[in-house]
Amino acid sequence: MPRPVAVITGAGSGIGAAITTRLAARYDLVLTHLTYDDDLRSVVASAERAGATVTSVIGDLTCDDHLFALEAEITHVAARLSVLVSNAGAYPRISWSDLSLGAFRQQIETNLITHAACARIATPAFAARGHGRLIAVSSVLTQLGRVDLAGYIAAKSGLEGLIRALARELGPHGVTVNCIRAGSIEVPAEHTVVSDHEAMVARQLDRQCIKQRGQPGDIAAAVDFLGSSDAGFITGQCLTVDGGWCMT
Repeated sequence: MPRPVAVITGAGSGIGAAITTRLAARYDLVLTHLTYDDDLRSVVASAERAGATVTSVIGDLTCDDHLFALEAEITHVAARLSVLVSNAGAYPRISWSDLSLGAFRQQIETNLITHAACARIATPAFAARGHGRLIAVSSVLTQLGRVDLAGYIAAKSGLEGLIRALARELGPHGVTVNCIRAGSIEVPAEHTVVSDHEAMVARQLDRQCIKQRGQPGDIAAAVDFLGSSDAGFITGQCLTVDGGWCMT
């Protein structure tokens, strides 16, 4: 029997790579990543060893041409499309006083508009099947705030509003729409934005109830659940996975 298909954006590293590895055991995959680099090659090889057929769409999803390429691949697998994991994004730290309007718009484009674009592409296939799981990756910072991340947090807050709106829109078509609020997850990219990594880790563990760093696999496990039949009565929700950092 043909496998269902999961589409995962931002699949080449960090959280996206963990989601890909987790879902490869049960789904064929359409992956997007900015470049076809060694990280993505490793992720694809691992997924194929798990039995998945993997198609990659390379490029920036803020570019229409790359969205058209993704749309073509989704159209090709529409009859089997089961899950869209909208994970791609960027996390530039810029102080409010230094954040130009152009840079703010770019963060909205990257961290909100691309999610809406991917959802629009997947919606016809989901509706035609009468089934679908749309899962976006947001951030616990929508609840907490943080300096130097106004554009990112504004975009992710908009994403959570979009999730609730789409849950209303798509529920009658058998589609659930949820997001995951990721806490402080240990990924290689954090070393590029934190000057004193050891001090950052100590501060973060002090904030959490669970005294260990979150791992990409923790987010992947939540995605796997929300994409499963066990989560068929859950929609319009933001599932917080943060070790007890934020309790709202």
